[in-house]
Amino acid sequence: MAKLILTHEVTGLGEPGDVVEVKDGYARNFLIPRSLATPWTKGAESDINAIRKARKTREIASLDEAKALASSLSAKPVVVAANAGPGGRLFGAVTTADIAGAVAAAGGPSVDKRKIEIGQSIKTTGSYTVSIRLHPEVSAKIGVQVVAD
Repeated sequence: MAKLILTHEVTGLGEPGDVVEVKDGYARNFLIPRSLATPWTKGAESDINAIRKARKTREIASLDEAKALASSLSAKPVVVAANAGPGGRLFGAVTTADIAGAVAAAGGPSVDKRKIEIGQSIKTTGSYTVSIRLHPEVSAKIGVQVVAD
């Protein structure tokens, strides 16, 4: 087992600054090459504190704010325009960055693209439901309408 410090959020594993133990192959082949984690050392406590401090400043301060933001996001429709061919099939797919940009364009708050969970890839026009994690205890379900550009 390898002991690591997460530098980015990894779904199902933890938040930035968390110390986790994972299998050696997962650490060596996935987490460390993608810069999602660094090896844990005794001198890394200052790194952990810096990562946690940065996370606290970016994180929505309170649970009430997150719930209010979730209700406002759910009320606003989000429209994403993408290049589509005949039959509504897209050239490529709608990404989390596209959705984050559409939320900001619709008058919503700036949302980190890493907090958006699509589920299955969006490759055709139509209506989809996407989840945005605003707080460790709050996630908002928003409706995304994909239209041909």
